[in-house]
Amino acid sequence: MTDRKEAIACASALKDVYEDYPFHDPNWCVMRHKKNKKTFALIYEREGRIWINVKCDPEWRDFWRETFASVVPGYHMNKEHWNSIILDGTVPDQEIRRMISESYDLTKPKTKNRAGKEKKICMVG
Repeated sequence: MTDRKEAIACASALKDVYEDYPFHDPNWCVMRHKKNKKTFALIYEREGRIWINVKCDPEWRDFWRETFASVVPGYHMNKEHWNSIILDGTVPDQEIRRMISESYDLTKPKTKNRAGKEKKICMVG
């Protein structure tokens, strides 16, 4: 994956999402959840390449950065929770899809029970 169309198509394939261009700049495509409007991917061109900002679990953040030179701390984002993927052909498509999916999962709407409260998982023992 090396171009904007592929990146947008990959993020658009996830359930209940939409493209947004809130900065009045066609360079910046923001992929959001329909229900909570949270951002899970920002797709833009920088330094002659397409970049994707994705949210990541801090436990995986350094793994991605150490595994691929083209995964760097999130450009214009919280460096603890966001990575930028530079689409230069060095990160396999499968791994890019995995990072986009993880970002989607981390930002998706919380599941609520019938009483309207968030479900909490209680770990015993």
